[in-house]
Amino acid sequence: MDSMLDWLQITVLALIQGITEFLPISSSGHLVLAPHLFGWPDQGLAFDVAVHVGTLLAVILYFRQDVWLMSHDWVASLVTRQPTSNSRLAWWIIFASIPAIAFGLVINNGLEESLRNPLIIAATTIGFGALLWWSDFTGKQVRDEYSLSFRDIMIIGLAQALSLIPGTSRSGITITAALMLGLTRSAAAKFSFLLSIPIILGAGVLKTKDLLESTSPVQWEAMLAGFLLSFVSAYIVIALFLKWINRIGMQPFVWYRFALGILLIYLFI
Repeated sequence: MDSMLDWLQITVLALIQGITEFLPISSSGHLVLAPHLFGWPDQGLAFDVAVHVGTLLAVILYFRQDVWLMSHDWVASLVTRQPTSNSRLAWWIIFASIPAIAFGLVINNGLEESLRNPLIIAATTIGFGALLWWSDFTGKQVRDEYSLSFRDIMIIGLAQALSLIPGTSRSGITITAALMLGLTRSAAAKFSFLLSIPIILGAGVLKTKDLLESTSPVQWEAMLAGFLLSFVSAYIVIALFLKWINRIGMQPFVWYRFALGILLIYLFI
């Protein structure tokens, strides 16, 4: 790391990662805002890896039964050639991840940094927030995640690729696409969260590769604290979001996105 992280920075950044990874409110918008408000330096690759591993472990543990059933049935289907609803869902997650992985390899060459402009993030935070509101208002909300077709998952996969544009929100855009396709709020959220597993894993692998090539010293206590805070906060967020989403809908997150976007415009214009 370029400089030692203090405990306020560790706490705030780990909570931002843990909370915003799964809420449809744009993690990049918050990560741009925090250093501006507090005057912090870059947190470094090691800390990024730690908080990504924390959120990855949270979603895997929360959906451990689903992950086990999908993994078991997927492996069995390769042998028996007899698909089940769980093996099909596993295939859908694999196929839906391909567009984002391909796009990620492209922008990892430097395009992402050019898009990380605060005003671009403000525009995407507001614009995709409005799209989330529209999908929640007009979606039929009659389908579950097991009813998805190949066409459906490619639409969601392409939507997820858009989330690599800062300010879009991965969970926000995939939930938006799923709602447009007629999924219930809880089914859209569950599929979005399961779909995050290969994406977070891929991002973690890329960051780990960069970390291994880096010569910066590692602040191990910061990594451990970041991992624990992001894990706990992400687990709580997933549980509460799935519990409340059918009652509260997407409107609170939409209004929050509008407020965040306006704040970014005010600070950076």
